[in-house]
Amino acid sequence: MDSHGSDTEDEAQQQKPLLHRRHEDNIQRAPACFSARYGLALLSCFGFFVVYALRVNLSVAMVDMLNSTHQAHPNHSSSVCPPHQSPARPKHNQTARVYNWETETQGWILGSFFYGYILTQIPGGYLAGRLGAKWLLGLGILGTVVFTLLTPLAADLGAGYLIAVRVLEGVGEGVSFPAMYSMWAAWAPPLERSRLLTTSYIGIQIGTVVSLPLSGEICFYLDWTYVFYIFGAVGLLWFVLWTFLAYDSPDTHPWISERERVYITSSLKKELSPPGGHIPWRAIVTSRPLLAIVVAHFSYNWTFYTLLTLLPTYMNDVLGFSIQQNGWLSALPYLGCGVLAILSGQLADYLQERCRYPTVTVRKCFSLVGMIGPAVFLVAAGYTGCNYTLALTFLTISSSLGGVSASGFNINHLDIAPSYAGILLGITNTFATIPGMVGPVIARSLTVNNTMEEWQTVFYIAAAINVFGATFYSIFGRGNVQPWAIHTDSDTFAD
Repeated sequence: MDSHGSDTEDEAQQQKPLLHRRHEDNIQRAPACFSARYGLALLSCFGFFVVYALRVNLSVAMVDMLNSTHQAHPNHSSSVCPPHQSPARPKHNQTARVYNWETETQGWILGSFFYGYILTQIPGGYLAGRLGAKWLLGLGILGTVVFTLLTPLAADLGAGYLIAVRVLEGVGEGVSFPAMYSMWAAWAPPLERSRLLTTSYIGIQIGTVVSLPLSGEICFYLDWTYVFYIFGAVGLLWFVLWTFLAYDSPDTHPWISERERVYITSSLKKELSPPGGHIPWRAIVTSRPLLAIVVAHFSYNWTFYTLLTLLPTYMNDVLGFSIQQNGWLSALPYLGCGVLAILSGQLADYLQERCRYPTVTVRKCFSLVGMIGPAVFLVAAGYTGCNYTLALTFLTISSSLGGVSASGFNINHLDIAPSYAGILLGITNTFATIPGMVGPVIARSLTVNNTMEEWQTVFYIAAAINVFGATFYSIFGRGNVQPWAIHTDSDTFAD
């Protein structure tokens, strides 16, 4: 499928640990402490905290938005497992309206975000490269913040309006990952790539870990509408910080040290194509290494989005946890995921820099652990019955191991084509968004009665897709800069 370079040449190139290793070794490193690149990592971490807090808060709020007397299986009283003791709700918790949405409608509401999200993936990657990633990312998230603040009004108007608002939120958030990858293409030296990106994307897990339990507490002590108002306000704060502190590249940053600027630009100058150049669309869409990332990303996200949107429901309807307990316990898997994502980033860069492991080897090993491990423990969680401790342990291990893939296929776009990383991420994230669109709908259609057997089927499907994706990526994944991704007559395309 690759139109430039044979598989034999690719395999030979895989033996070199990093692109232009000797050139890298001669560059004077800039300290990480108080550096502009790690400042960007922390600021983007806060940004992805906002992105995922706005994305997942509905999963918890949904439990409290429903009229329990209308449900076939009322909350807290007819869960599969005996309900856990929980304090009675304050009277003022009943002030917000509740709705008589059927199970199918709930699935559409939970999945509607991704119908907008999928629309702006590829355009986001293209526009970030042409117009600059800073404002595209900032204004995209700002739009999501505005529609989050409008969510309670939309719910009052009807399920259709709520679905429309969630679709528009997805449109705004759809540019976030492609735009951020475009920024990192200009900011992340190859030998620090795993550390910088995992630091940046740890905001995903932090946003999930904070949003799930805090949403439960807000629902318990206030009402579900404040979930959207409070997180919307946090999003506005991030936008102000992003406006004044983020810059598209080291060359446009007013406070970066000269040493750091030279370090970043020198380490990347052999990888990046001139801005505004021709985009090799045919080579991109026929690239086998890119197809491997697409399959892995799609497969991983099936499990990730299934748990992200439906774990609070599973905790409530099967394990019998209340709305307040639900948020805290639903957050545990993502806490472990965040910790392992950070550790895997450190380990991946260490293996490349110190141990001289080829990039492709590191990416494949981390992807296998981060995809097959979660599949095994997800299936196991379905057979724990009402052993709450064991069920939560297996779900936490499953999601935690998923964090290892953050240093696997997840950042492989920057390895194979750093100049077009935003576009490549847009392409892979377009396909990886499909599980978020159809996964909740399929899962809810399979769990109408909320039995253990129905949820086991959901877990089996997710696990099988994960194993397939990991296998496909281990066969076809690559770690070298592809020939079509750089404009040079040199044939030194190495890992």
